[in-house]
Amino acid sequence: MDTKQDLKLAVVIDADNVPSGNVKAMMEEIAKYGVPTFKRIYGDWTKPNLAGWKSVLLENAITPIQQYSYTTGKNSTDSAMIIDAMDILYTGKVDGFCIVSSDSDFTRLAIRLRESGMKVFGFGERKTPNPFIVACDKFIYFEILKNERLPKTAEIVPLSTNKMVEQVSMPKVDSETIFLISSTVNDIADEDGWAFLGDVGTLLIKKKPDFDPRNYGYEKLTPLIKSLKDHFDIDERVTDKATIKLVYIKTKKQLRTKRSHKQLPKQK
Repeated sequence: MDTKQDLKLAVVIDADNVPSGNVKAMMEEIAKYGVPTFKRIYGDWTKPNLAGWKSVLLENAITPIQQYSYTTGKNSTDSAMIIDAMDILYTGKVDGFCIVSSDSDFTRLAIRLRESGMKVFGFGERKTPNPFIVACDKFIYFEILKNERLPKTAEIVPLSTNKMVEQVSMPKVDSETIFLISSTVNDIADEDGWAFLGDVGTLLIKKKPDFDPRNYGYEKLTPLIKSLKDHFDIDERVTDKATIKLVYIKTKKQLRTKRSHKQLPKQK
């Protein structure tokens, strides 16, 4: 995804819908897309369930915003986040927002910010409703970040409680994802069917904001595509600089033919 390294980002966090243990990894991920200039987290800090946040906020220089729960069953935290986000928007001091929550209530906020020309990055758990996900330019799952911080070996580490900690299992690349990649390649391919992988990756995120090779256990898109050798051909083209190669991808003819047959209308 095309982003500027000096992109100024406002980070707004819903403390009620984010595990505190994910924040450090999240801030490291945000640093890949820009510089967080506003870092605010919202919640009712008088509640004991938020007590574990204190050390995390100090370590990451995140400002806690107190929002009392005025009535039972109403989430006033959401309203405070939305109001603050709009205030920050109108200051004109940021280029984008990171909305950290697994709550679909922020769907309209994400849409409104994008309408104003802001880049919107969403962070949440896999349980996040799809409307919020697709309202963002890019959406990153906490499960990915958690998995990256664990040892890359398959070793299982015993704990004193006799419980076992192991790397989070990644889902396999399903037929829907393969079709998404294939159709994206075909959308931008040249006359010979080849498409530059960098352009493919950019278009994939535009089509599906939560698309990420890390969802399937791969650091980058290239090794993910190489794992799908039965479906795609890869051509690594040498440039003027021997150390730099441009990767191109092509949907295998067999896969294209199989799909075209599926799209034919049924005979009556």
